[in-house]
Amino acid sequence: MKTSRLGGSTLEVSAICLGTMTFGQQNSESDAHAQLDRALAAGVNFIDTAEMYPVPPRAATCGRTEEIVGTWLARQARDRIVVASKAAGPGRSLNWIRSGCLDFDLASLRAGVEGSLRRLRTDYIDLYQLHWPARNQPMFGQWQFDPARECAATPIGETVAALATLIDAGKIRQYGLSNEHPWGVIEFLRQAREQGVPPPVSLQNAYNLLNRVYESSLAEVCYRENVALLPYSPLAFGTLSGKYLTDPQARGRISEFPGFGQRYAKENVVRAVTAYVELARANGLTPSQLALAFVYSRWFVASTIIGATSLAQLEENLAALSVELSPEVLGEIDAIHLRYTNPAP
Repeated sequence: MKTSRLGGSTLEVSAICLGTMTFGQQNSESDAHAQLDRALAAGVNFIDTAEMYPVPPRAATCGRTEEIVGTWLARQARDRIVVASKAAGPGRSLNWIRSGCLDFDLASLRAGVEGSLRRLRTDYIDLYQLHWPARNQPMFGQWQFDPARECAATPIGETVAALATLIDAGKIRQYGLSNEHPWGVIEFLRQAREQGVPPPVSLQNAYNLLNRVYESSLAEVCYRENVALLPYSPLAFGTLSGKYLTDPQARGRISEFPGFGQRYAKENVVRAVTAYVELARANGLTPSQLALAFVYSRWFVASTIIGATSLAQLEENLAALSVELSPEVLGEIDAIHLRYTNPAP
């Protein structure tokens, strides 16, 4: 499998990253280990998890995903695997994580790292990411900035210094951002330069046929600053498989966890998905192959985070890496995008 350098770091990551947020909720430990084994055999060396996983987040299961990854990781050659995890941020009702202290200051981030290291059974995390910004900004389906929602937050300069301290201590190798907007990325980079400490090397944001917001401003920022994109939800929580068109209650995260897929409940989503499904079938592809191949082909994508609840789904996700979309199909994708622009930002 093709690998690439993660931003300005020395980390070499596979073109596919295995996401794990179903481990411990929709997937048992044995299911999860089977997925990890299959991904590794296919050349995947990059695993993404988070302290709040599995989803939906609950006190009873919090940290279980990292524990499951940890029991598998303990049997691997550690230097062959690039492990990414994420620190939950403030502003959400997750009082069971770090006793509810979710600020991005040194004390809280150190506690988060130590907990993840313990569950993952490792001495270091290759890529430690801030799961979402501490400050007020739209995310997870919100699409408008609202100054009236301003709130207190750890200054970004203090967070950058804290992450540098964790790097110096050998707890993490690099750090990245997630669910960020252009101002946030630029401010992290500015603070790192002013302090003479490592900058963020990656950005984990939603990106798929229904949400190409990244392409407008963030693509230029990340290109010029050498920050790698790690897109998540390439199938839009299964929406782009087309399964919900024929059966709105088809098995999946959106139907099993009401309210979890609010990002994909907007008016033009069904119209856009219908158009993409028709395009895929007209070209001898499954809807999932079209959606995945599109994300895999983007010049700005370092590694695509895929998730599966079965080995069959994982196999289809892996196989789509070999699908090459013609210029004609890519042109038709853009035409649909211009008709239904970012229906699920």
